[in-house]
Amino acid sequence: MGLLALRSRWSEWRSRRPGPEAGPVILTQQRVYILPTRAGLLFSATVLVMLFGCVNYNLGLGYVLTFLMSGVGIVSILHTFRNLAQLQLNPGRPEPVFAGDAAVFPVLLSNPGGVARLSVGLMPAGQEPVYADVPAQGTAVVHVRLPAERRGRLPLGRLRVFTTFPLGLFHAWSNVELDLSCLVYPHPEIGRISLPPPRAGATEGLETGQGQDDFAGLRRYQRGDSLRHVAWKAVARGQPVMTKQFSGLAAGELWLDWDELPPDLRKEARLSRLTRWVLDAARAGHACGLRLPSAVIPPGTGPSHQEKCLTALALFR
Repeated sequence: MGLLALRSRWSEWRSRRPGPEAGPVILTQQRVYILPTRAGLLFSATVLVMLFGCVNYNLGLGYVLTFLMSGVGIVSILHTFRNLAQLQLNPGRPEPVFAGDAAVFPVLLSNPGGVARLSVGLMPAGQEPVYADVPAQGTAVVHVRLPAERRGRLPLGRLRVFTTFPLGLFHAWSNVELDLSCLVYPHPEIGRISLPPPRAGATEGLETGQGQDDFAGLRRYQRGDSLRHVAWKAVARGQPVMTKQFSGLAAGELWLDWDELPPDLRKEARLSRLTRWVLDAARAGHACGLRLPSAVIPPGTGPSHQEKCLTALALFR
């Protein structure tokens, strides 16, 4: 255990970097380190014992076996080192998650050489490693998972790329810190919390009640319109995509206001409730606006508007 701790500290000291690196990151020969594993040390000790026995007892065939095993060990050093050398790492685009879920960071491993790189491991700090095989002149996508415990931007941090291929006698590794982060939304409040009542305003597209609005006509579909208001029957007849308009939709504006929340709610609890309301409003097809002490987002609908609201809540300070 002491040898592993010493090797880890030595590698971190040798591979210090000023900060996160934008891809691609190439594992040059100066960035790849190699040391024997426990199995490698045992293998070396066995070869030495065999050599001493051959010298003492003058065993001709013993020399053959000893030098053969020594050659296998030396060749495995080359193959283990070559399994990482010149490998390229590119950061992918992680999807946003909610606090309490697992953030998935896609990392692209590119192999420019003509030999496949087998059993390449990626291990973030304190987590289990993920292994992948990179084909010759190909790319493999490795999904590294980290627990997203808090909202905000979760960086991937330092990533250890390692391998013990082909015999497990030597451990080659390189520490890489990619410029890669995942956006973590606040955890939605558990349970059904009623949306606040709409306010009087001129925002078009807010539904005031189920079955209480009068149909006013059709207009051409615009990006961000709720799918609930699409005239699907007309689409089935081969007509252009149209959106239904209701005369009662401009009766008010649905605002999710930070200042109108109960005063006994703390900051994170307020963000959790606003997150729940944003999701509920989007699920119901309501147009809603978000008002925070640091930002105001006008009422709108659609996935882009929902993402904009959730991003403002995730990055709230």
